[in-house]
Amino acid sequence: MDLNNIPLTTIDGEKTTFGDYAGGAVLVVNVASKCGFTPQYAGLEKLYEQYGKRGLTILGFPCNQFLSQEPGTANDIKEFCTTTFGVTFPLFDKVKVNGKNSHPLFEKLTTVPDARGAAGKVQWNFEKFLIAPDGEVTRFRSKVTPDAPELIEAIENALPSAQR
Repeated sequence: MDLNNIPLTTIDGEKTTFGDYAGGAVLVVNVASKCGFTPQYAGLEKLYEQYGKRGLTILGFPCNQFLSQEPGTANDIKEFCTTTFGVTFPLFDKVKVNGKNSHPLFEKLTTVPDARGAAGKVQWNFEKFLIAPDGEVTRFRSKVTPDAPELIEAIENALPSAQR
């Protein structure tokens, strides 16, 4: 799946593309600050600290589509993530992950089925899409925590071979 030319906007308003983060393994997560899964930020940061130097990048995309659980401004979100969970991985502008105005990245990623074979809409906050350097995408639903064995194994397998 070619995602490299998809435009992105960082939480600080800088324009970039998905390709600027490709080359290693990339974990794309739709995030929210007022969700029951919000504590997953801590686990995502731990993954980033553990695997970042080995080729994993985590990209957090705030989304307010699920019970308005991400109501804040970009500054609010950034401050919450850094002060509450010490997040250092890249965060992006708030996006829609489903529907008519969904972000192009999520339009493509949601075509990938999860472990049960279900593709389609993001079901809730903290869904995860692991993109390997070759473009292969593995999808994990929200209940799969950052320390889940199946996610760790997939990350290990997706890391550039020299970094495993």
